[in-house]
Amino acid sequence: MENLYEKIGGQEAVSKVVDVFYEKVLADPTVNTFFTDTDMEKQRRHQSLFISWVLGGPNQYSGKSMAKAHEGMNLNEEHFGSIATHLAAALREFSVPEEDIGQVLEKLTTMQDDILHK
Repeated sequence: MENLYEKIGGQEAVSKVVDVFYEKVLADPTVNTFFTDTDMEKQRRHQSLFISWVLGGPNQYSGKSMAKAHEGMNLNEEHFGSIATHLAAALREFSVPEEDIGQVLEKLTTMQDDILHK
């Protein structure tokens, strides 16, 4: 059975989803300030590997842990909600079914404790 990663077209498709995701994130004043001093090319690469894994693809991410990566950012539920909303919207633009988007958001929610209030 195909996982979501394969269903949407593998790494190339994930990279496109990540590009759309960051267009939305960088246009959102709720969360865009977190990326002011960020190397966005590197950020997109990391996010692409992370999203690939979330979608059931290979786990190639070898960066910092979620808690370490978000340390000092003091992200709250509103920030988390904005990011989740933008990811869902980006997946919708690539015709990913709502049921699959729900699974992705469910997986992200399991990481909330490692991300928020750090």
